[in-house]
Amino acid sequence: MFQLSWLWGNLKGYRPLYACALCLSVIIQSFYLTGPMIVEKIIDIFISSPDALSNIENQRDLLILLCLAMILFVFVRTCLQFLAKMLYEVVSQGVLQKVRNELFERIQDQDMHFFDTHTRGDLVTRLTGDLDLIRHSIAWIIMLVVESCSLFLFTVIYFFTLDWLMTLCILSLTPVLFAVTRMFAKRVGPKYVVLREKLSGLNTKAQENIAANRVVKAFAREEYEKQDFDRYNKDYCEHNQQAAMVWLTYQPYIETLAQALWVVQMLVGGIFVINGRITLAQYTVFSGLLWTIANAMRNIGMLINDLQRFFASISKIIEVYYARPKIVNKHNSAERPRLKGDIEFRNVSVKFGETTVLRNIDLDIKHGETIVIMGPTGSGKTTLMNLIARFYDVSEGGVYVDGKNVKDYEPDILRANIGMTTQEVLLFSDTVDGNIAYGKSDLPEEDVKNFAHLASAGFIEKMPEQYETIIGERGVGLSGGQKQRIALARAMAIRPPILILDDTTSALDMETEAEIQENLNRLDFDCTKLIIAQRTSSARYADRIVILEDGSVKECGTHEELMKQHGYYYEIYNLQNGSGEEAV
Repeated sequence: MFQLSWLWGNLKGYRPLYACALCLSVIIQSFYLTGPMIVEKIIDIFISSPDALSNIENQRDLLILLCLAMILFVFVRTCLQFLAKMLYEVVSQGVLQKVRNELFERIQDQDMHFFDTHTRGDLVTRLTGDLDLIRHSIAWIIMLVVESCSLFLFTVIYFFTLDWLMTLCILSLTPVLFAVTRMFAKRVGPKYVVLREKLSGLNTKAQENIAANRVVKAFAREEYEKQDFDRYNKDYCEHNQQAAMVWLTYQPYIETLAQALWVVQMLVGGIFVINGRITLAQYTVFSGLLWTIANAMRNIGMLINDLQRFFASISKIIEVYYARPKIVNKHNSAERPRLKGDIEFRNVSVKFGETTVLRNIDLDIKHGETIVIMGPTGSGKTTLMNLIARFYDVSEGGVYVDGKNVKDYEPDILRANIGMTTQEVLLFSDTVDGNIAYGKSDLPEEDVKNFAHLASAGFIEKMPEQYETIIGERGVGLSGGQKQRIALARAMAIRPPILILDDTTSALDMETEAEIQENLNRLDFDCTKLIIAQRTSSARYADRIVILEDGSVKECGTHEELMKQHGYYYEIYNLQNGSGEEAV
């Protein structure tokens, strides 16, 4: 099966150790036969033989040797088991670490379309629970399959050397067992696929709730969230119980078949001993080793159960492992040349499914210009900016940077030349210094402070540990405006030739906003600035203001030009600054 071949491929580097562990498992199982074989010899010579008393007197050394051999084989078997367990653990943990790193790399290489269709809770489940089940499969399930099969095979071969008819009588129940387990596998497999989806939903719900804990408390919705989580939890538990019930339904049949072996052995074996077909010693061996076949029959149900879980989880991992982004970053070049910053949109249209987000956009932006993008909510402002960094590809037309289509750039080279702040400000659980220097980890402390001042983030120096202050997860503990200013400093810190600010000053007061606008005009590096704004105060001194409505450019010009047009900008300006036309 493909899942197993994928797993074998990811065992590369650990295959010799794993093969050694599997061989040790086979050898260990063969040692289980040595005890009954020695017992058979002891019974034949020292118990059931007519000359038993004489043999005890005359062959005492042999009796002692056989007893010591039994102890020795048990000791060796125990040592080999310890070694095998160590090898399984080393291999399983090594593969787990390797695959988790590779899976995380695959996720990092995905484009925005992937993250639009996969929830964070689902991806975390794949990186944790699903991968741990693979480790469990390598270290336990596959080991148990090999052990059960090899012990069953060794026992059957040994039984045939004792008496073929007795062996066939014992094996007569195995076809029934295989029929039962096949029905069990068909029923339980789909249950675990659904169960895996329910677990993903449960994890997503928990993660969203924890991340949005401030919103929950702000609206006093704790009780609602508890009930909603309980609904997800109950749904997961119910499906878990359904899967367990399938196992519980079939388990009595498997257990009955396993116990029936003892009845067959007792009745048929007793008759054969009375008839003289087998000896008492052979009967004892059949009785002593029958547990190996009975256990194999019991284990097969449990193994089917675990294997179905394994296949459900590994399928989810393989889905991400082989997911291919539409926008591929090949990382072919170690050099990241600095671009000039000219940007051009040529007849650009963008569709997401059946929805058209942008229509026939034509814009020519020269390096060093400051362009402000305004428009109603949902007019396509953020999408337009995302095209420059090639987070998405256009449906029609083309986006050009320095005269070259963005599709012809390596995405990491293109994005290394763009400093960006997003609508949803995300800060890492790190120091203030670490967050500002995120795009350039070797940034000198002096430069970190300089860019913080340019972003009007003087509040940092009032913190207890200033730039070494640890910021909580997602910037918890900071106000919206404080987070925006740190994000702005982070975007400027890489000194990009293109700076994209998506509603960066929305949470700031007018005085701080004006200070930042002034600082942006005196940056010590050439920079094309594209600013998405809602306030006309951010737009007034821009080189051009672009108004988007319904995905199209409705107005474009300077503040004075747009005021004369009496369009959207004129109306917004009057709303924000009081009615009445401004003299131009």
